[in-house]
Amino acid sequence: MVERLKERIKQEGQNLGRGILKVDGFINHQVDAELMILVGRELAERFGRAGATKVLTAEISGIAPALTTAMALSIPVVYARKTKPITMPDQVYRQTAPSHTKGRHVELMASPEFLRPSDRILIVDDFLATGQTIAALVRLVEEAGAKLVGIGTLIEKRFEGGRALLEKSGVPIESLVVITDMSDGRIVFGE
Repeated sequence: MVERLKERIKQEGQNLGRGILKVDGFINHQVDAELMILVGRELAERFGRAGATKVLTAEISGIAPALTTAMALSIPVVYARKTKPITMPDQVYRQTAPSHTKGRHVELMASPEFLRPSDRILIVDDFLATGQTIAALVRLVEEAGAKLVGIGTLIEKRFEGGRALLEKSGVPIESLVVITDMSDGRIVFGE
């Protein structure tokens, strides 16, 4: 499965410069459902012993891999919203993070109805780059008083330093594919 994801990145991924990897054709805009099922199973296998009770992700690109991971673990998935619907209670957990692709800060919100102190949370997202979005999700978990048990991502851009930021959380971090360099239009894979 990991090789399959790498091959899709090699064939369809586009290095847009400034560390931006376009994978819209199979992860971020059009979703390859079969591939997402496979990555969900792989992440569930890697974190199966963590005892997660919920998977948490950020709206919107993290939903597909988080959903399939949650399905494989037979637990619910919660996604942090970027806009507050009228159905969400007045008091919510709220954090902000800079968005590399949007060029501004985004707000992430989760309802106390679905993120509780008794929860054991596995965070799943599509990318680990600077780590800022995932760090905001970690802060949501802390704000809720829940326990973080792991962080899983499909693609890690190791050269952006996000892993170092997140290692402070003390939980296992698993990335299915690691990219070590994207300079000069290249996409270089690591271990």
